[in-house]
Amino acid sequence: MTKHHILNIAMLWAAIATIMACGTTNKQPATEEKPINIEFHADSAYAFCAAQCTFGPRTMNSEAHEKCGKWIASQFQKYGCSIELQCADLKGFDGTILKSTNIIASMPKRGTDETRIMICAHWDSRPWADNDPDSANWHKPVMAANDGASGVAVMLELARLLQHNDSLPVSIDFVCFDAEDWGVPQWSDAADDGDSWALGAQHWAKNYAASGSNKYRYAILLDMVGGQGARFYHEGFSLQHAGRLVDRIWSAASVAGYSSFFPMEAGGYVTDDHIPVNEVAHVPCVDIINHYPDCQQSSFGPTWHTVSDDMQHIDKNTLKAVGQTLLQVVFNDK
Repeated sequence: MTKHHILNIAMLWAAIATIMACGTTNKQPATEEKPINIEFHADSAYAFCAAQCTFGPRTMNSEAHEKCGKWIASQFQKYGCSIELQCADLKGFDGTILKSTNIIASMPKRGTDETRIMICAHWDSRPWADNDPDSANWHKPVMAANDGASGVAVMLELARLLQHNDSLPVSIDFVCFDAEDWGVPQWSDAADDGDSWALGAQHWAKNYAASGSNKYRYAILLDMVGGQGARFYHEGFSLQHAGRLVDRIWSAASVAGYSSFFPMEAGGYVTDDHIPVNEVAHVPCVDIINHYPDCQQSSFGPTWHTVSDDMQHIDKNTLKAVGQTLLQVVFNDK
């Protein structure tokens, strides 16, 4: 299975896993939880998304990639985060050495708990629009407004909102994974067992496991969280490894008023950055990722891995739904 490919039988298994693991299907949120009074600003998140795109496609080893990485780190610093740059030379499926940088932005400590939570997304761009309906575009880079920039944009807006909020009960690290989208293209004859994707997350997870750390209680991955018409279904591996967290997030979405964006339904299994976080680092991680069950071109939507993944197809309503849901989750952390 390649990155972002959903198994045909996954819908059935994920539905079974939902019922057995945490009983989330059709489950209503706890009545005592109330919507929080802090508003996620979609206009600001949209601007963060657009700012990344002004650098151009952030493909590995490019000048745009280098400049955007420095900009992302500087923005998190601006909002009070300390920055760790985890640099590594990683080998792509084709032997290319990828100058990779995972950007780890840590908010100051909140509360008395020594552990933290992680919110993460990838920040690199797909170098090939290999799912574009026009084969002439298959070797062109993707702007990655949704598949990359949207997740980072939501994290930046969260950092901006939370920098001076002393009532937040949990400490947060924002992790921007690199080298996620250098996976085997559809036009290539190279074998793909899934390991060619999420290289930055794989590197991070190996180092985290080797350190023996138990720093993180759980993690939430944001992938393609700004697309028009997006809906976020229960992802199968998330249910397997972090079923209770799936329940919390989708219940929070309902409390926040965004249940239409977060249906209580299974959406299949996805190879993404949360796989090494779950299976190597052993940090329970949920993937919030869009799913379009009725889209003929791709179940990840019509712009996935195409030259149309640009700002014209970013929806502020989607960014708002995801950002407000995350605020609901973190302010009700126990």
